[in-house]
Amino acid sequence: MNELQLAQLQWTVLAATALVSLFLGVLLHRSHFCTMGAVSDMVVMENFDRLRQWALALAVAVLGFACMTYAGLINPLQSMYATKDLLWLSTLLGGLLFGWGMVWASGCGSKSLVRLGAGNLKSLFVLLVMGLVALSAMKGVLAVARVQYIDVFKIQLPQGLFLGEWFSRYFNMSLQTGSLWAACLVSFILLFWVVKDKSFLTLHHLSTGIGVGLVICAVWFISGVLGHGMEHPETLEEFFLATSSRKMEALSFTSPVAQAIDALAYFSDGTKRWTIGLVSVMGVCAGAWLSAWQQGTLRLEGFTNVADMRRHLVGASLMGLGAVLAMGCSIGQGLSGFSTLSIASFIATLAIIAGAYAALQYDMRQA
Repeated sequence: MNELQLAQLQWTVLAATALVSLFLGVLLHRSHFCTMGAVSDMVVMENFDRLRQWALALAVAVLGFACMTYAGLINPLQSMYATKDLLWLSTLLGGLLFGWGMVWASGCGSKSLVRLGAGNLKSLFVLLVMGLVALSAMKGVLAVARVQYIDVFKIQLPQGLFLGEWFSRYFNMSLQTGSLWAACLVSFILLFWVVKDKSFLTLHHLSTGIGVGLVICAVWFISGVLGHGMEHPETLEEFFLATSSRKMEALSFTSPVAQAIDALAYFSDGTKRWTIGLVSVMGVCAGAWLSAWQQGTLRLEGFTNVADMRRHLVGASLMGLGAVLAMGCSIGQGLSGFSTLSIASFIATLAIIAGAYAALQYDMRQA
């Protein structure tokens, strides 16, 4: 593969990501799929429909990732979630902060992108604050404190963090087979709970959950198969095109927002490049705009008062810091990371839900 072919392949990866994220933006806007909304419906209204949508999406993503692994298309150990160090304090604390923050910010990063596309200027404020705080936590003043005082609390797991690795080790099978069996077990549990409520089994709910899950699988395919090469023409090393981590990755919406702000500020220095994350941020926002425009629901919205703005400021800050600590948001860890069956993603996802639950309980007591 020469440099021209490499450049063409990179633009193919970015174009495919744009199409998938555009579809996701339309789907999220039309379906109101939202992790924060799912937890809120459960706590406030005792309605589990959106939580079941999320569980269905997760089951599809888990099975899709495992099937690609079993087929030899991708290798979980080449993903950005592959590590033997469990940063337990960072993951737990980050998840709790992010969960609380997404309640006060009226939604996570993906929801804010969807709302911005529909004309909500509060979401623009949330995204800017979240991105700036995340950028500071990634490589600014907050990063120093994070590395010195929080990331040092870790546990080394020789068997790795993937449930598939544990299955392969303890049941004496290959990583591909272990990953598939682990995925079948987790997906069965999720799907059993999903279909338990017969009223949930409508076209709207099923298409939403399956659609979101397939999007996660599609981005894994784009990153891990379409953009993967065995020998880079310059470095002669194995590579993954257009990923910020230089590894296989799927959707996440906090770090890419921070990277977008960084790219806008320092684009002229020539070191910034287009990535799957950057394109997905723009694609989701554009998809939501197209959906709102087609429905005739585009309208500008802003803060109602100073208290509303202050609440969103705190919420966005907590999300930015929390996502960096937890190495992902409700999508980055809750769907993309969870689909790999990473133990860290399990902890982060549960912590995000717990943080959101605590924030909702606090708000109800203050009301």
